[in-house]
Amino acid sequence: MNANQKVRGSLLRLRSKSPFLATLALFATFRADPTHPTAATDGREVIYNPEFMESLPTAQVDGVLLHELLHAALLHVTRRGWRNPKGFNIAADIVVNGILSQSGFELPEGTIHDPDLQKYSVEEVYAILSKQAPRDLENPDLLEPDDASGKPKEGTGALREANAKALERHWKEALEQAAAVARGQKKGDLPAGLMRALGAIGASQLDWKTLLWRFLTRTPTDFTHFDRRFVYQRQYLEALDSESVRVYACLDTSGSVEDAQMQSFVGELRGIMRAYPQAKVQVFYADAALYGGFDLEHEWIDPIGGGGTDFNPFFKHLEQQQPENSVAVYLTDGYGDFPALPPNIPVLWVVTPGGLENAQFPFGEVARLLEN
Repeated sequence: MNANQKVRGSLLRLRSKSPFLATLALFATFRADPTHPTAATDGREVIYNPEFMESLPTAQVDGVLLHELLHAALLHVTRRGWRNPKGFNIAADIVVNGILSQSGFELPEGTIHDPDLQKYSVEEVYAILSKQAPRDLENPDLLEPDDASGKPKEGTGALREANAKALERHWKEALEQAAAVARGQKKGDLPAGLMRALGAIGASQLDWKTLLWRFLTRTPTDFTHFDRRFVYQRQYLEALDSESVRVYACLDTSGSVEDAQMQSFVGELRGIMRAYPQAKVQVFYADAALYGGFDLEHEWIDPIGGGGTDFNPFFKHLEQQQPENSVAVYLTDGYGDFPALPPNIPVLWVVTPGGLENAQFPFGEVARLLEN
């Protein structure tokens, strides 16, 4: 059986195995390319080396094709941004291979697996890997968009951005149709890993600081007070009311938050104060005990802590304050003891890469802390 026959057979088998993935495959072009050593994708096409495919058993052909298809559908090509191409490729492989292994698909020997990391978004995996010893990747498979040769396509930055947006629209439509077909065939349940990865697509496109701005900015119900100062940053914010808003910010000093992350977080809080004088920020440090707070506008105290993590002291302090017109922001990895009851003010958790999964936070909203 030649490579083209193997690929066609694989796509036919998908119809019975997974209507969702079979529909998704309709939105990709599968093309033989002997110049690439194994298989790859540019975000729209899945290319494969015929000899490589012919060497694989049937089950592994399925796995390889789905590996590239998921790279494309999860926008791994366009989500890379400024990141190191090889490092991001390794992170994306960990995520995709985790999904496939959870779904019962087989991959060739030697593919990258990391059960401890596969539950995170590709951006978080990249951030975690960047602090470890470099890993090797023999055949990178994330190519430049719309150029299966792997060479950057000529054109202006605006043109490249337009291509990326077109890919995003293409796969959004594909995912919606695939989900509709799966529901229609009463096979709508997707593997947990795939559900997590799909949920990360939208959130990963938003800088954590944008989420922080949106959270801290009071939004009038009539949306009339539009703040035009941040249009150029694509931060479409509504202006604060004239009354002041107090921000209680707590930084986890149990050892899980690095100095650079803490400095970045504090710098953003200072930016909020400059833009909105109505926002009064009080900062605390916490491990198993609470230290502070101090007025960020007038003083800076070096981080205090280093013990275990307990979120109770901070929220107990807020209860004693009985704050009105205020919000709480907690920078942490999320691994610690939570209060039995939620506080009576809004809470935003800003979670470091590799931190507790969003669904495991018992209250509040969650933003993932990713590098710029």
